[in-house]
Amino acid sequence: MITNNFPRLLEGLGMTLQISVIVIVLSMVLAVPVALLRMSNIEVVRWITQLYIEIFRCTPLLVQLFWVYYALPTLTGITIPGTISAIIALTLNLTAFMAEAYRSGFQAVPVEQIEAGKMLRLTRFQQIRYIIVPQALKQQLPVILSLDISLFKDTALVSTIAVADLMFTANKIATESYRALEILSVAALMYFAIAFPASLILSKIERNLMMGSSVRKKRGLAVQMLPGGKVKVKP
Repeated sequence: MITNNFPRLLEGLGMTLQISVIVIVLSMVLAVPVALLRMSNIEVVRWITQLYIEIFRCTPLLVQLFWVYYALPTLTGITIPGTISAIIALTLNLTAFMAEAYRSGFQAVPVEQIEAGKMLRLTRFQQIRYIIVPQALKQQLPVILSLDISLFKDTALVSTIAVADLMFTANKIATESYRALEILSVAALMYFAIAFPASLILSKIERNLMMGSSVRKKRGLAVQMLPGGKVKVKP
């Protein structure tokens, strides 16, 4: 039974991966302007952006999927296919979380480096592109990857709006064959086979970042201990 239906499960997994990749790419791009708007000096813009972020962070993803699939066509009069609805809802959700991660990284960039960019007469866009975004992405990389892994697992919810992903296909096969235990177990293992290696990579990146930070601190301390080095003494 598993052997006969394994190609169908692979097709479902392919749809899951396709949706995940599209959503992750879109969210990583869209989260940059959203994070910048969240830090805007214009109060109205800042509050509107924060409202969007909080709505999608504080409501269930399943409700968001249903709203885009069922309610949005009612408002617009346009029928939206299930796959497109899933991509829209998941992108809006992940962008909200990703924007907050970006914002934290942007605010952690040393002010001195931004001032140096101004002295070099870099435009605001160039400062964001060459100074702020690269450092923020590097610092927040573990958080970003963790959000991506969670998104991959959350794609199982799109089966509720008839998107033929892995979970939808597994449920359909289980209903047809009355072998829910075997089919759903294989589906779970397929999710695990993708998410577990990604989590190991995430752990390795976190360790490397922590080791790099520790090395920089030791080097800074060594420089202070050299003759002529400045040693900060607390009063």
